[in-house]
Amino acid sequence: MPAPTIYYIRHGETSWNAEGRLQGTLDIPLNELGRKQAAHAGNVLAGLLAQDGRDKQKLPFVSSPLGRARTTMELVREVLDLPPDGYGIDDRLREIGYGEWEGSTLAQMQAKDPAFYAKRLTEKWTMSSPGGETYAAVQARMQDWYGSLRGDIVAVAHGGTCRALMVALGHETPLSAADLYIEQGTVYVFGDGTLRKYS
Repeated sequence: MPAPTIYYIRHGETSWNAEGRLQGTLDIPLNELGRKQAAHAGNVLAGLLAQDGRDKQKLPFVSSPLGRARTTMELVREVLDLPPDGYGIDDRLREIGYGEWEGSTLAQMQAKDPAFYAKRLTEKWTMSSPGGETYAAVQARMQDWYGSLRGDIVAVAHGGTCRALMVALGHETPLSAADLYIEQGTVYVFGDGTLRKYS
């Protein structure tokens, strides 16, 4: 069976994204720019599906359970003239958990415990924030999700899960992916050994 094509969209911006606050598993709604980014991603996706000869009616859509991803998915589907609720939820797509760091900026966490913060910078893939999750753990659940796919799919999730999928599929290394910026309003297409970005 050929490798599935994944049309991957990161959720639109939230007020916490704009402020540089770590969201993790907390449910922060999209802001006005985030809603525009979601609609833009929907238009980009519409063009890609037409170009690739994909039938949007037959393609499965799946989202992270977090509200910012679900709202993005619903806005994307609205642009595609599809019923907003016609998609699945998969908990494996949820964002990396930041534990005690959720709601704070990196600068605040650095000020609170400079030694721990400095150590984590050198081991970002395998060391979690206090009470949080490692990127290695997120990579394992994204690998599990990828292994469960039975064909091409549209997925809306998060920056952390995108980085983890890139590493799981060999497009990035833990070192290169740890600080990679995942754009909003963009469609990342994971294909047969390839990764392309469209915005």
